[in-house]
Amino acid sequence: MKLRSIELITPDAAKAAAFLTDIWGMAPAEQRGTTHYLRGSGTHPYLVALEEGQEGVRSTTFLCEETELASLQKRVAESGLAAKPVVSEDPGGGHGLIVELPEGVLFRFLAGSAEAEPLDGRDLPVKLTHVVLNAADAEAAGDVAERVLGFQVSDRTKAMVFVRCNDSHHSTAFARAGFSSLNHIAFEMADIDAVFRGIGRLRDQKMAPAWGPGRHGPGANVFAYFIAPFGAVVEFSTAVEKVADDYKVGAPEDWTWPENRIDHWGLSEKDNAALREAEQRFRFHRDWVAAPLATTAA
Repeated sequence: MKLRSIELITPDAAKAAAFLTDIWGMAPAEQRGTTHYLRGSGTHPYLVALEEGQEGVRSTTFLCEETELASLQKRVAESGLAAKPVVSEDPGGGHGLIVELPEGVLFRFLAGSAEAEPLDGRDLPVKLTHVVLNAADAEAAGDVAERVLGFQVSDRTKAMVFVRCNDSHHSTAFARAGFSSLNHIAFEMADIDAVFRGIGRLRDQKMAPAWGPGRHGPGANVFAYFIAPFGAVVEFSTAVEKVADDYKVGAPEDWTWPENRIDHWGLSEKDNAALREAEQRFRFHRDWVAAPLATTAA
């Protein structure tokens, strides 16, 4: 299974798309009505969808094989979580289900989605590396991700529960925030140079990082966070750690820092107040009615 895309709703989708393409560094994929689809250099047909409307998150989309989808569908049906079968109308198509986790997080799982030809461009993001969600109860969210979705918890810190769906250290994480919303979207860049060139592009626009550059503990990825003009927190990232099935799950006491240090490098301050405000903006937008799922795995 792999993370593919996030589908956002924003009042001015065209303006948000212009920032992500002209400044952040994505490529336009296509536009359908007032919905803008943006892509990176990899084979996913899009990474971000920007739909016109009241601010929110429509879904976060994962791709899986037919056998994975059948097993997942059975577990979701037996769990009692709100869900429904879906056929994707977004680029790439595919079929599967959308499920609402207990705090409203919306995950969509698709099989049979088509790929796109890769693009050249050293500063295009390759893909999404992770989408982090805020949670009132991060432990409960991580438990549902493991028990129902088939994900695995990789690490626990004082701030987050990190969860993976393949060998990448985390494809998502649940922040111990006290509320449920989108925390941030992380874009995988080709290398550290691409991350720093991205920081430079935004500095050219008088935009300073809200946090970074730095290197995280869990996942060991290089990072730089910015607050986009349309309100979402977006991250340049690269070199997320690959882990084996027997990776030892870390506990909060395993991830501590010296005084005045919150990452490996200690190069930058973190604008906690601005990030906290931005992280509360994009709530989850369920506009569908739950429907029965098949309960027989293939």
